[in-house]
Amino acid sequence: MGGGLPRLARQALGYLMTGGLAAVVDIGGFHLLAPQFSGVLWPAVLSFLVAAVVNYTLSSLWVYRRQWRSLRRAALFLLFACVGLAINAGVTWAIAGALPVHPTLAKVGGVGIAFVANFLMNTFIVFRAGDDR
Repeated sequence: MGGGLPRLARQALGYLMTGGLAAVVDIGGFHLLAPQFSGVLWPAVLSFLVAAVVNYTLSSLWVYRRQWRSLRRAALFLLFACVGLAINAGVTWAIAGALPVHPTLAKVGGVGIAFVANFLMNTFIVFRAGDDR
């Protein structure tokens, strides 16, 4: 990515793009899988996991420029993706319960807060500079 922006801003922009693509994979995968199951739980979990793999691989190679074949880093990424999922669901639930807004607007708030949390966890813990384990 370009040289004019500070490193953290370049990473945030790249993470926004990779996270956006992962969201498309998640929603698209859910859309394809949902008719194959009797409920929404398994399609939601499976599409989330596929999207997490896509996000991890692209974030490793493009955003943080690290080797993607790190079991430790992949496990941490998945752990923090699950934390992000909990934040997303919790914030969505809290906004929808506390404010007279459409549930989709509450979901946008949940996604936004979870995005920031995941970016910070990945930038400063999973892919911290100088750590190539």
